Amino acid sequence: MKPRQLGTNGPTVSPLGLGCMGMSASYGVPDDAESLRTLDRAAELGITLLDTADAYGRGANEEFLGRWLHSRTASQRDELVLATKFGLRHDAATGRVNEVDTSAAWVREACHASLRRLGTDHIDLYYMHRRDPAVPIEETVGAMAELVAAGAVRHLGLSEVNPQTLRRAHAVHPISAVQLEYSLFTRDVVEGEMLATCRELGIGIVAYSPLGRGMLTGALAARDELTTEDSRRRWPRFAEENIDRNLRLVQAVRTTAESLGCTPAQAVLAWLLAQGEDIVPIPGTKRRTYLDENASAAGITLTPSQTEQLRAAVPEGAVAGERYPLAALERLGH
Repeated sequence: MKPRQLGTNGPTVSPLGLGCMGMSASYGVPDDAESLRTLDRAAELGITLLDTADAYGRGANEEFLGRWLHSRTASQRDELVLATKFGLRHDAATGRVNEVDTSAAWVREACHASLRRLGTDHIDLYYMHRRDPAVPIEETVGAMAELVAAGAVRHLGLSEVNPQTLRRAHAVHPISAVQLEYSLFTRDVVEGEMLATCRELGIGIVAYSPLGRGMLTGALAARDELTTEDSRRRWPRFAEENIDRNLRLVQAVRTTAESLGCTPAQAVLAWLLAQGEDIVPIPGTKRRTYLDENASAAGITLTPSQTEQLRAAVPEGAVAGERYPLAALERLGH
């Protein structure tokens, strides 16, 4: 895999990372044994960027990654770019996110808790997961910068911020990466002012949910296939009134992918990779089969005509439903 650099002075990573959230939360019942094998396989394939957060399973995902990291040698750990996030806090009774906290005190407390769960002495890329608009971004990034100076963190990132917030943050300390939802289903978040701002400032874009939370893989044929444990049952694009329309768009993507000689997942990941060397998708999976399929996208080079065919398969405004439920939407874009 030809490596990519996140930001002018950021880490060098594989062109595709691995989103680890689903190994512990949100996407059905966890399978620890298979997930461990998937992490081993990712290392074999040269995938170096591993993405987690303290909110995923209320720390369970970091602990899981920590157990896997314990099996790696020091040199193997040094080859990885381990990314995690802070800022979302949970209600003790319900387990649901009920607060966004980006205060300086919480930055420090959350970081040290993540280090303990991960069993490592440093975090390679530390993101602010969401922003509390009542806390100046300068306070948050200032505290994050102190963690860099202390050696606990190597590089800084932000997630789901607007261009104005990004500029203010970057003025305090260089931001290496912004994590944003980006796929054929969700293009407006990145394309336009945000993309231009990142390129002006020399900041990489880490594209999460690049497969439209699995819908763009073509593996889902109906809402009823989602298990009762699958959080996507609560998400608007998977709702009964929206899913059929969205699956028709997936069929159009499938038709284009077949003409390219690849799977829908490979086509949409290759499409993202073609949008620029500064973009690194992080498709999530807990299964080696899907990991191998996704990783193969790094070897697909699309022509400009082919990228436009895929874009045309999902016309502007054609996707039905918001990308998040209402409560989660309210925490975006500050």
